[in-house]
Amino acid sequence: MQNALFESALGIEKPLIIEETRFDKESGELHIQINFERGGKFSCSCCDTTDLPVYDTKDKTWRHLNFFQYRCYIHLRTPRTKCDDCGIRLWSPQWGRPDSGFTMLFEAFVMTLMRDMPVSSVGELVGEHDTKLWRVVKHHTDEAYEDKDFSEVTQVGCDETSSKKGHNYITIFADMDTKNVIFATPGKTAKTVGRFAEKLPKHNATAKQITEITIDMSPAFISGVKEHLPKASITFDKFHVVKLLNEALDNVRREEQKNNPLLKSSRYAFLKNPNNLTAKQSLQLESLTSMNLRTAKVYQMKLVFQDIYRCMRCPEEARLAFKKFLVWADRSRLDPIRKFSKTVKKHMDGILRYFTSRLTSGAMEGINSRVQTIKRRARGFRNTDNFIAMIYLKMADLKFNLPT
Repeated sequence: MQNALFESALGIEKPLIIEETRFDKESGELHIQINFERGGKFSCSCCDTTDLPVYDTKDKTWRHLNFFQYRCYIHLRTPRTKCDDCGIRLWSPQWGRPDSGFTMLFEAFVMTLMRDMPVSSVGELVGEHDTKLWRVVKHHTDEAYEDKDFSEVTQVGCDETSSKKGHNYITIFADMDTKNVIFATPGKTAKTVGRFAEKLPKHNATAKQITEITIDMSPAFISGVKEHLPKASITFDKFHVVKLLNEALDNVRREEQKNNPLLKSSRYAFLKNPNNLTAKQSLQLESLTSMNLRTAKVYQMKLVFQDIYRCMRCPEEARLAFKKFLVWADRSRLDPIRKFSKTVKKHMDGILRYFTSRLTSGAMEGINSRVQTIKRRARGFRNTDNFIAMIYLKMADLKFNLPT
C-alpha cells in the first residue's frame, strides 16, 4: 500500500517499481529505492528506438522535493541499453535530467526561489552548495534563452553597466518595444555589438532587421553599430545629451564659485529640473538667477536646450532650433559650453534622430537599475556568466519547460 502511494505520487510506471522506502530518523531523510521488473525493456535515450533489453545497470541518486520537513532521495538501479545506432546509453528517467543529481521538480522549485532570492539564501534554505544551484540555473536559462525568437525585434537599446568593482562591465541589449533584455555580454567595446549581431541568426533574426538603436556617444558603440548593424539608425539618448550640458554647467559654476561664495552649495539647485526643486532650492535659484552670473546664463541656456526636446515636433524644426542654440553657445566665450557645442555638432545626426524615432534610454536606465539591484542583493558574483544568467532569469521573459 505504501509503495503504491509513492508510485502514484512520483508517476512511476511499469516496468519500474518501488522496491523499498526507508526513513532514516537520525539524518531526517527519506530514501526511495526504485528498481525494474525482470525482463523490462527501455527506450534509447538518444533516438526513438524502443523495446531495448537492458545491457547492464548503474546506480544513480536524485535529490527530490522534501517529504514534509525531511529530505527525500530517489535511488534507481538505472538500466543501460545497447542501441544499434547509438551504442550503449544510460536510460533517462522522466523525473530527472542526466548528470543533474536533482529531480526536475526539485529544479523547478529552485528556479522559482531564484527569481526572488539570492543564490546563497536559496542554498541555505534547501541545504545545497551554491555551485550546484548555479549549474541548475545556467542549464535552464541557457535552454530557455536558446528558444527565444527575435524575428520581430527592430528597435533596440544598448547600454553598459558595471559587473564588479573596477573597470569591469557588461553590455546589455534590450528590445525597446517589449523592454525585455535580449542579449548581455562582457565588455563595452565595439566587439560587444558584433557579438550581438552574431547571436541574432540563432534566434530567427538578422542584423539587417535592426532599423533603430539608441546608445550613448561612446565611440566604441558608434563604430560597432556602423560595422555590425548596417541598417540601424542611431539615436543618441536625449538624457545623455542633457547630462553633458549639465556637466558643462557645473564646470562653469565650480570655476565661478572660486570668486563668488554665494554659489557654494548651489550645485543641485542648478542641475535639477525646476519642477523637482525643494522649496529652499527654488528660493536659492531665484536669488542666484537674478544676478549677473555666468552660471545663471548657462542655466538659462540649459532650459532653452531642454525646451527644444520638449517642444519641437519634427527634425527640421529641431535642426533650426539647435543651430540657433549653437550660435549662442559659441558666442558665450565659456570653454565648457564651447566644448559642448562641438560635441553636439559632431553628433548632430544622431541627436536629431530622436525627433523621428522618439527613442530614449529611459528603459535602459530602468534595466540598469534592476541589474544593479540584482548585484547588490547577491553581494556580487563569482564570475560574469553567473551574473548574466541571473539577468536573463529575471529580465529576459524566459519560458521554462519545467514541471509545476
